[in-house]
Amino acid sequence: MTALGLDGFAKSHDFLIGIDSDGCVFDSMEIKHKECFIPNFINHFGLQAVSKFAREAAEFSNLYSKSRGLNRFVSYVEALDLLEDWPDATRRMTIPRFGGLRDWVKKQQDAGAALGNPTLSEAVHESDDRDLKAALAWSLAVNDTVKDMVHGVPPFPGVKDALQAMSAKADCIVCSATPNEALANEWAEHDCARYVQAICGQEAGSKKASLSTCQGHGYEAEKMLMIGDAPGDMRAAQAVGILYYPINPGAEEESWARFNEEALGKFFEGTYAGDYQEKVIAEFEGYLPSTPPWKK
Repeated sequence: MTALGLDGFAKSHDFLIGIDSDGCVFDSMEIKHKECFIPNFINHFGLQAVSKFAREAAEFSNLYSKSRGLNRFVSYVEALDLLEDWPDATRRMTIPRFGGLRDWVKKQQDAGAALGNPTLSEAVHESDDRDLKAALAWSLAVNDTVKDMVHGVPPFPGVKDALQAMSAKADCIVCSATPNEALANEWAEHDCARYVQAICGQEAGSKKASLSTCQGHGYEAEKMLMIGDAPGDMRAAQAVGILYYPINPGAEEESWARFNEEALGKFFEGTYAGDYQEKVIAEFEGYLPSTPPWKK
């Protein structure tokens, strides 16, 4: 059975590959954010008067910008920042600051601690803070909506072939900001869990932390690879000094085909680093903007 988290993880190959899930393995980013996260965001954060703008801001911060793929609490605080800086929204209402949530996010980040429902629930219990209560109610509602709605979303074409080839020579882990329960359900539903030794979701801490823990098992940096669809995945890989392969948003099938046809072989042969990695990363960085369209 695939473990949740890295307790009991053991090295069995010379190579290790970390794999993001939403938007990388599964085409689930759109349905999760547009149908699960954002309606609950508007409801629980009191943004009904600016719902049109809240939806566009959240879609940009979570799907169509360089902040794509961040932890939910970080990326939806960013959506609030975008609203505060959008005159069309602020003319209609004062955008709530949610200072308690901002303070908690910063505290957790500064401490390198997990940004998840269990730690947020503890903070609510300790402080009885209204902002934290609203954020927890939102996050729990998101999980319930995802559990009810998101099913039958298969992996991108090429993923199963890649997982089979990877797992033959490398230890593989899921390295994601999605809660463990949702990850376990999705990877089991599509018979992908058997290819990975561990599922490291929101409760396991940051992607950097999971990759660093694996590195402590004795893998050489040039024999570790992170696969992801967001700049945050790349930063996590770079933070621990390992390699990164991008799944380009909107060109996922082509990215997996290239991975199967050339990138994985180069990784195992030791020729991935250098010019080849630089080329695919340069291409990836052109896919996502940093400035929202309403500011151009």
